Amino acid sequence: MSNGPVGVALVGAGVISGQYLTNLNAFPDVRVVAVADIDTGRAAAVAREYDVKRSGTLGAVLALPEVEIVVNLTIPSAHAAVALESLRAGKHVYGEKPFAMDLDEAAKVTAEAADRGLRLGGAPDTFLGAGLQSALHALRSGLIGEPVAVTAATQSLGPESWHPNPEFFYQPGGGPLFDLGPYYLTALVSLLGPVARVAAGTRRARDERVVGSGPKAGTVFPVDVPTHVNALLDFPGAATASATFSFDSAINRRMIEIIGTEGALSLPDPNTFDGPLLARGLHDVDWRELPLSGTTAGRGIGVLDLARSIRAGTPHRASGELAYHVLELMSAIAESGERASFQPVASTLTAPEPLPAGWDPYAATL
Repeated sequence: MSNGPVGVALVGAGVISGQYLTNLNAFPDVRVVAVADIDTGRAAAVAREYDVKRSGTLGAVLALPEVEIVVNLTIPSAHAAVALESLRAGKHVYGEKPFAMDLDEAAKVTAEAADRGLRLGGAPDTFLGAGLQSALHALRSGLIGEPVAVTAATQSLGPESWHPNPEFFYQPGGGPLFDLGPYYLTALVSLLGPVARVAAGTRRARDERVVGSGPKAGTVFPVDVPTHVNALLDFPGAATASATFSFDSAINRRMIEIIGTEGALSLPDPNTFDGPLLARGLHDVDWRELPLSGTTAGRGIGVLDLARSIRAGTPHRASGELAYHVLELMSAIAESGERASFQPVASTLTAPEPLPAGWDPYAATL
C-alpha cells in the first residue's frame, strides 16, 4: 500500500474547479498533480493560477503514474465517459453531481470500478460538513426520539434571473430535481438511510423562459423538464418525507425539518457546510440553536475522506453507492411524475458512518 499524500488530478477547469483547487491545495493529505480540460489553454491557465505543475488533455493526465484519484468536474453529459476512461487507466474517480445522466450509464461506471477493484465517490459532500454531521449526531443521540416525518423544500423563481447561461438548467438532467435535489436527497439518505419507494407529482409552469442578465439578456429559450416537483419518500423503518423542488415559487425557501416522537430538528441549507442547526422539544415555544462540531472546510472534503480511506483501507463516505442511490431516487421521482404511480427504488445501502470526532482536514495524517 502506498504512503504519503494521495495524488489528485482535476478534470474540467470550469468555474467550480476554483473551489476544489483552493481547498484541496490546503489539505496536506492530498496533492493536486495536474489539471485537464478539453480546452488545454484553459487547463493551463487554471493550473498556473493555483500553482499546479502540470496540465493538458485527459489522456495526458491519466498517463501520470502519480495520479491516484481523478476528480471529475466536467459537464454532466460527460461524467460517465470521463469516469470510464479514468477507471480504465487505473484511477479512482470522484465526480461532481449527478453521478451520471441515467441509471444505465451509472451501472456501467459502477461495474467497471468493481471489475477493476477501484473506488467511486461523488458529490455532494455537504453532508460531511459540521451542520449536517451535527444533525446526524443529534438524531443518533435520541434528542428528538424516533423520526416520524420530514419536510424538505428548495423553492425559488429559477436561475435565469441571475445566471448568464441558464439554458442547461432547463434541459434533461437539469430542472430543480436534478440540479438541487442531490443536496437534499443525499442529506436525507445520510441521516435516515435508503429510500424504498417514491411517488411524485410534477408540472412545468411555462414552456419558455427568458435570460435575465448578461450579454444574452432578453433571449427566450425552451423549457424541456418539469420545473415544480412534489415527492413522497418512504424510508423503511424510519420516517416518511415530503419534498418540494421548484423553480416556480415566489417564496424562496431552503429547509429540512425532521419531526420526531420527542421533538423536532430544523437543519441548515444542505447546500452549505455549516449551520444553523435548531431543535425544539414537544412543548417548547421557540427553537434553540445547537452547537456544531465538525468541519466547514467546503467542497473537496469528500475527496479528502476518499483519499484517507484509500490509504487506511476503510470505507469512504461520499461513495459511488450513495451517489447511485440518489440518482435512482431522482429517476424514480421523475418517472412517478410521468406515470402518476408509486415507483420502487431497487438499490439500497448502509448509511455512511459519521466522521470521527476531531476529524481535521488540515492535519496531516498520511
